[in-house]
Parts: sequence; C-alpha cells; structure tokens
Amino acid sequence: MQKKSSLLALGGLMGVAALNAQAQSTVQIYGIVDAAVRHTNNQGPAGSPNGKLTELIGGGMSQSRWGINVTEDMGGGLKAIANLENRFATDTGGVSTPYFQQSWVGLQSSSYGRITLGRQYNVLFDLVTSTYASYPYSPYFEAYKPEIGFALGARADNMVKYMAEFGSFRGAVQISAGEKAATGGKTAGGYLRWAQGGLAAGLGYQNYEFGSGRKIEAWTLGGSYRVGPWYFNTGYGQNKVDSGLTQIDRAVLGAFWGGGANGGFGGPAFLAADKRDIVKLGLGYQITPQLNLGAHF
Repeated sequence: MQKKSSLLALGGLMGVAALNAQAQSTVQIYGIVDAAVRHTNNQGPAGSPNGKLTELIGGGMSQSRWGINVTEDMGGGLKAIANLENRFATDTGGVSTPYFQQSWVGLQSSSYGRITLGRQYNVLFDLVTSTYASYPYSPYFEAYKPEIGFALGARADNMVKYMAEFGSFRGAVQISAGEKAATGGKTAGGYLRWAQGGLAAGLGYQNYEFGSGRKIEAWTLGGSYRVGPWYFNTGYGQNKVDSGLTQIDRAVLGAFWGGGANGGFGGPAFLAADKRDIVKLGLGYQITPQLNLGAHF
C-alpha cells in the first residue's frame, strides 16, 4: 500500500501544480517523420542468407515518432516533468506496441538530481547514446545501431530511475518490478559517466529477471573523443544468460537479440548461445552541418 500511495502522490503533483502555477508550465509537442531505402548485403530471404536485400524502411536516420513533454516550475529549483512518446512506421503507418514507448512522470531538482517513474529508457541505453554512440548526431540511427541490440530492449516498464550530476560526472540507477509472473521483467542497474571537453567515458551494468527466475546480465564500457569535425568512439559490451531458460524466457530473449540491423541472429545459434560480446570502433567526420561521413567496425 505504501508504494501505491507514493505513486499516486507523485502523479497528482502535476495536476496540483498546473492549477496553481499555470503561467510557469510548458507543454511541448515534438516529432520526426523519416523513411529511407536500405540495401543490405548478406541478408537475403529464407534459403538465401548470402543474398542481397533492398527495402523501404520506416526510419533511415531515426525512428519516426511524436511525443509530448511537460515541465512545471514549482519554485525553489524544483520542477515536475512528464513525457509521452509514440513511435510508428512511416512505410506502413503501423504503430509500435505498446502505443506509448515512453510514458513517465517525475521530479527534477537543480540540487538533488531527478527521479522518474514509468516506462522509459534503461540505464544502458542512456549511457551509450550519450557517451559513445556509433552515430552521435543521431544516436537512434535506424539502419545501424548494433550497441542498442545489447541494451536489453532499451526500455523497461514499471521503472523507477534516479539520475544526478556532480561536476564532470553523471550517475544513474534504476529498478523495476515485473508486470506478470510468467514473463518476468524485473530489472536493476546503473551507470557512471565522465565528460570533460571533447572527452567522454563511462561504464554501466544492468540485469533482467525472466519469469523462470533466471537472469540475463549486461554490462558495457566505452568512450569517445571529439576534436573539430572529427569524432572517435569505441566500446565493449557483453550479455550473459543463465542456463536452463524456458520457452517463454527464450521468447523474451529473442526480442532483445533479434533484428538484423542490430546484429541479431536466430536458429541453432540462438538456441545454443549463452553469451554475446561486441567490440566496436568508429570514426566520423562532419563535412557540413548536413553531411557526415563515418566508418564503423
């Protein structure tokens, strides 16, 4: 009962503040619509894995999305904040499930950091996209984002996340409860990030508990360096899975590891795998504000 009361108090805070300080509230509607034609080698149809594939995808530089940001200035350096975000496929008009990929509410203090509750990005996603993303100008780059495939789904339901900054450091921790016993969903993790000038580095850890009680653990570390138009980045990540996963556990794991653009795989290799590793190196050059040249391994 205590947990329920706390959630209701925080959720109600937004409404009370809106009534008493309407002049200090901000509601921002944002969005992006993107589509691209992608040609991929070594990714043909079934029976021809070494073939070529040309397709229209609903997102070239970024997934198409729209959302609402709400900020309420409560005075004394304290703000109430909230976000709703929906993602959709430009090529088909289909909507991602759940309908809102992000749906959270929270409090932000200029002195004590911020706490957010609801469905939101996990700590691994926050760390990689802010510190050593393959494409920093568009860290949600749809055609190539292998490191996101190691982020345990990038988002989590029922999450409580706390983030604070102190000097050149930023740290965050998260914990979330599962929605259903059969599918699990409990998570815990955190990260520490350092940035100064053109240098940035960080490390993070997160686990996810399946419905069977078995876990997958993920950790990553890496860094980047910016100088003039140049951008260098490198990183390492690992996912390690407990043995004895059930069929339902494997279905959840498939959602984490699936997707050709993210280095996904299936079949016997997927069933036999208990660990995945990634090492990435990247080099980028900003030719003009609109044109970027990059190479990644």
